[in-house]
Amino acid sequence: MRLLLVVVAALLSTAAAGAAEIKVFISGGFSAAYDKLVPQFERATGHKVVTERGPSMGETPQAIPNRLARGEAADVVIMVGYALGGLIDKGFVVAASRADLAWSPIAMAVKAGAPKPDISTVDAFKRALLNAKSIAYSDSASGVYLSTEAFKRIGVFDQIKDKARKIPAEPVAKVVARGEAEIGFQPVSELRPYPGIDIVGPIPAELQVVNVFAAGVAAKAKEPEAGKALIAYLVSPAARPAIEESGMAFAEKK
Repeated sequence: MRLLLVVVAALLSTAAAGAAEIKVFISGGFSAAYDKLVPQFERATGHKVVTERGPSMGETPQAIPNRLARGEAADVVIMVGYALGGLIDKGFVVAASRADLAWSPIAMAVKAGAPKPDISTVDAFKRALLNAKSIAYSDSASGVYLSTEAFKRIGVFDQIKDKARKIPAEPVAKVVARGEAEIGFQPVSELRPYPGIDIVGPIPAELQVVNVFAAGVAAKAKEPEAGKALIAYLVSPAARPAIEESGMAFAEKK
């Protein structure tokens, strides 16, 4: 209840101060929930949210760290938590403004109607990787983890490296839906919004890394108070239904 009162107070105070235009850089993981929540926030406050999308990391020009490094302006940044931590360390995001929003496990997808491999155990998961003709993973946090840690840990990296590829700046689900990869991996919240695929399920718990998605106010924000109000709304109880519907777990506040 105390958190809800704080959120309401923040929303009312920024609304009273006049409508602002809030520029947000966001990666794919939190987008499904965000797209439902932003219109609610805009109606509650009168603020307008302008959204630009890009991966949490990687070498593409669209990657959020690269955009900030080039001097592009934003008020709020929403992305995978450890990458946001890197931006805080570099001074691009205000440390005290960080708020964890949700958690999302890594899952496997296949083209809609295709057979779903058994991935219920580590051994079954290994077989699915070895039997697949092609594998896709993202150039963001989940893909970095799979390609640099998980595949090596279970001893399949060398066998699959020639048929596994990183997908830059595009949802893995779209690649799988087009039939360009037999199986694909990304956090479930990044797979669920796209048609043309079936989600097989999360990778085995022994290998799972649950991605934390977090938000923060950019160090050079033009509208920092309105940005704080947006983040307050995204961590409020009002945001919980949309977050859980997107396949993520709401970040409980202590």
